[in-house]
Amino acid sequence: MAADETPVGRRLKAIKQIIIVCSGKGGVGKSSVSAQLALSLYASSPSARVGILDVDLTGPSIPRMLGLDGHGVLQSSEGWVPVYADGSEARLGCMSVGFLLKRKEDSVVWRGPKKNAMIRQFLSDVRWGELDYLVIDTPPGTSDEHLSLLEHMAPAHSRLSAVIVTTPQAVALMDAMKCLSFTRTVNLPVLGLIENMSGYVCPCCGEVSNVFSTGGGEQMAKQEGLTFLGSLPVDTELVTLLDAAESTQAVHELPHGTERTFQLIEQYQRTSSSKLFKPIVDRIVGALCGPGDVGDGTLSS
Repeated sequence: MAADETPVGRRLKAIKQIIIVCSGKGGVGKSSVSAQLALSLYASSPSARVGILDVDLTGPSIPRMLGLDGHGVLQSSEGWVPVYADGSEARLGCMSVGFLLKRKEDSVVWRGPKKNAMIRQFLSDVRWGELDYLVIDTPPGTSDEHLSLLEHMAPAHSRLSAVIVTTPQAVALMDAMKCLSFTRTVNLPVLGLIENMSGYVCPCCGEVSNVFSTGGGEQMAKQEGLTFLGSLPVDTELVTLLDAAESTQAVHELPHGTERTFQLIEQYQRTSSSKLFKPIVDRIVGALCGPGDVGDGTLSS
């Protein structure tokens, strides 16, 4: 059987670009970067179709950040239906093990083979449909989940790429180097590096203070020949938004009552983080799109 005729291969054929977000260590804000990337790609074009797959199986946080806690996965004749953060628009789909837990407080205590089976099921059974981008939030480090992903996604290797997230501290940069080494070992192209938690945004005046060190990510990117995608300071407005997302409705009616819009994206676009993330996503889209396709943010087939 040809690789693209396997269950995983058939699902991936309709996905134009797959972006794996990874980090060398935990606590660097990788999941919040993944959520921002999905939201920004969604906002990059009125027709962009985006999926976000959370394969941080023991610490799924994407449902909470997108305000989808408590949702379950629906089964259709064509497979699992993603949970759509934008409701009936169905342009921002999400899948996570968090949707499969009876209670969000339940722990996931699985050995490698079960994790591998879960990832294979996510890739083969989720009915994503046609997507411009699939963002994959991975666990920290380089573990079974990363190897399983790359093994099962071999049919789509030409459409795979990675974004590495780090913080400015030396210990995080050292672990980011290990993550970069992993991508080179498995021939996974790296779109670039994001330095997260690079300073602190004052909620009153908007001034950025360097609580930790800064510039380490940019220096690492320069030394390793990577694209430095940008720096993101700690933004209390963003933290509050993503933490409180479950208590806000994902969609609401506009004044004229005839259309529905994604409320979280409107709230996100009012944060300073959204403005800082826009050039980052522009660089990512520019790297992925072919000539003539950068304008509307969607990709040619």
